[in-house]
Amino acid sequence: MSGHSKWATTKHRKAAQDAKRSALFSKLSRNITVAAKEGGDPNPENNASLAAAIEKAKGYSLPKDKIKTAIDKAFGSGKDAANYETVIYEGYGPAGVAVYCEALTDNRNRTAADVRSAFSHANGNLGTSGSVAFMFERKGQIMVPKEVETGDKKNPTGPNGAAADEEEFMLAVAEAGADDYDDAEEEWVVYTGPTDLMAVKRALEAQGVETKGAELTMEATTPTAVSVSDAKKVMRLIDKLEELEDLQNVYHTMDITDEIAAALDE
Repeated sequence: MSGHSKWATTKHRKAAQDAKRSALFSKLSRNITVAAKEGGDPNPENNASLAAAIEKAKGYSLPKDKIKTAIDKAFGSGKDAANYETVIYEGYGPAGVAVYCEALTDNRNRTAADVRSAFSHANGNLGTSGSVAFMFERKGQIMVPKEVETGDKKNPTGPNGAAADEEEFMLAVAEAGADDYDDAEEEWVVYTGPTDLMAVKRALEAQGVETKGAELTMEATTPTAVSVSDAKKVMRLIDKLEELEDLQNVYHTMDITDEIAAALDE
């Protein structure tokens, strides 16, 4: 078990979403509403998908009142009723990079047209169901800060238990039952099996390690190597897709090397 380079892709996705905070909050709220409704229970302790949706929202600092409103909406009626359905869109962007999109929509025709338009403008192609899904693997992802707030004015931050030291953290991660972890500068990213996400999160917290959000993600099993110029074209497509209100998550197989990460940051 050791750190590796998956974090670059995650970082760029988080940065793009953080830049569009109001739209992101709307998506996170919709995700909570659907998880609550599909699970049939407003209590996250009895609804695993709702618990994961709430943890993801907390990772992006969605306010508690918005979380409550989103849960309440799942059990509303009339104009307050939530009628979203999950739809997956798959296709290829520039340089043959596979793109996998998860949508929550109340109008399939509108969403399909918007997604098709984004692919078309990027010289990509929207594919059929299953055309790229096999290139991804579902994973759980937990964010763990290396330092946390202490409440002490003289020393406002301090070590987050075992997360402050890599050797100690590696042992804590293994004991919690996680698959792997990655060094993300000021925090760690812990990877789990899709059904182990909340159990690993609770196991880390039981060891005195604070977490900062948990979510399910899709990881490319075989990253696609691209040039810097093609990488910029791919990211324009990803940004365009992430701007669509109906799309919750957009994943791709592009291999973001240090060189490409630096170019995208410019």
